[in-house]
This record gives sequence, C-alpha cells and structure tokens, in this order.
Amino acid sequence: MNAFINFIMGPMVWISALVFLFGLVFKLVKIILEIREKENFIFSYMSLKYSLRSIGAWLIPFYPESTKLHPVFWGISYLFHVFLFAAPLFLASHIILLDEAFQIAWPALNDGVADVFTLLVIFALVFFGVRRVVVPEVKFLTSAMDYILLILVMLPFLTGFLAYHQIFLYKWIMIAHILSGELLLIVIPFSRFSHMLTAPLTRAYTGSEFGNVRHARDW
Repeated sequence: MNAFINFIMGPMVWISALVFLFGLVFKLVKIILEIREKENFIFSYMSLKYSLRSIGAWLIPFYPESTKLHPVFWGISYLFHVFLFAAPLFLASHIILLDEAFQIAWPALNDGVADVFTLLVIFALVFFGVRRVVVPEVKFLTSAMDYILLILVMLPFLTGFLAYHQIFLYKWIMIAHILSGELLLIVIPFSRFSHMLTAPLTRAYTGSEFGNVRHARDW
C-alpha cells in the first residue's frame, strides 16, 4: 500500500501533469494546422485588439446581452468557473506541496474561505446536473458522458473536502482525492473540458470577425 501511495503522489503526479500539458499543446497545434489547411483566410482578419476586447467583455459578469436572458444559470456559471480554479490554486495544502517540490509559493486562502469555495463548486455541479434533467432543450442534448464528466469534476472537490475534515476513512478518501485529481488532468485535453483552451480561441476568432469585418460588437 505504501508503494502505491508513493507512486500516486510521485510519478503519477508528473504523468498526469505532462499528459495535461502536452495534450493541450497537441490540441492547439492540431487546431492551427486544420485552420491553415481548410480556412487559412481566418488569419487575414485575426486581430489582437478585437480578440482581447471580446474576451474581456465576456469575462465581465452579465455584460454580454445573452447572459442577461438566463441570469441564474450564468450567475452560477460565472461563480463556478472562478471558484473551480481559485479553490485548488489557493488551497494552503496544495501550495505547501508545491513549495516543498519546487520552492514556489503564493498567499493561500483562509481554510474557511476555501471550504466555502469548495462547497459552492459542488453546489454548482449539482445545479448543472439537475438542469440537464429538468430543462427540456438541455436534456435533449445531454448524453451519459455529460453526467460522467460532471462527476469527474466533482470527485476531487468532494473527496478533498471530506479528507480535509477527516469525516471518515481518511486514508482511502485521500487516495480517492489524489487519483480523481490526476484522472481529471488526464481527461481534460481529450474531452469537452478542453474548452479551457478552445473557448478563448473561439472568442478571439468571433471578436476579430465582428470587429474587423462586421465592425460590430459580439456581445
């Protein structure tokens, strides 16, 4: 058991991190090559100015008109994405591990605040799951994989919360936390989670087309 724990806390961390990074790089290169092959004209009107303008506008809560049509969904979605990254990045225990490994550290969240962020992420995931069941147009487009992906995101947060508070079976919950986090990293480049890369690219393309070609806003 100790050998297994040492593996998932050592080599497996590197394996999952490298799959995550190289997977995203591969996806980015593939997108660029496909554009050059099929729609090379896109590069003629890509604009850094309009790309950043569009990305910036869509980062402002309820600034785009379409987000005002469904304020509850978009409000929860905004908060979800903020806390999804803030909770693990600013968790004291994670920062300590990085400091020990690479001598890299930054200010950590108060443990109570981190708990709130974690619970809000879990609540948002439950909300997204229920929404896929009760909203007809969303349910029509939902597959079993969508629910699996929601669970994959929830597991690291749920097990992390349980492990931190040592509610029960601490050792096994901690193992589940580590493995679920590593699995999520591996899955991201090869699933719709890769929108963390493709969404800004799509927004840059749309912003450039609207700004450079149509001379209009895309929000």
